[in-house]
Amino acid sequence: MTLTVPTQVELLAQPADDYMNEAQQQFFRALLLGQRSELQLRIDDEFAQLREADSSSDVADIGAAEEQRQWQLRLLEREKKLLDKIDQALERLARGEYGWCAETGEPIGLKRLLLRPTATLCIEAKERQEQREKHQRDRD
Repeated sequence: MTLTVPTQVELLAQPADDYMNEAQQQFFRALLLGQRSELQLRIDDEFAQLREADSSSDVADIGAAEEQRQWQLRLLEREKKLLDKIDQALERLARGEYGWCAETGEPIGLKRLLLRPTATLCIEAKERQEQREKHQRDRD
């Protein structure tokens, strides 16, 4: 028997008792793998652009090229962090932990996971985390 991956509409139409059933896990695995593939292509493209060194001797061109290079490096760093989060989400899927809040053990929720497939916290736990971080920043 082949399991078909549900569409987003079909996913959201499933009863709450079906949360993180095999079909939903397949949906998120496909979503994460697709995002991972797209991200890896972008990272590879950015690296290729960085390797294409501009050999201009104009001081203004050199400065602009260096600014562009720094921007690309920051972008690559952010994309690498996202790639790591996607890999961690795929690992949680493999362990059967995907979709469950790391803090409370409650369901994260399909809508939240559709918006942020790498989420590890339910919305309430995320709000508490943000409040703690804000409180800590205010004290510093």
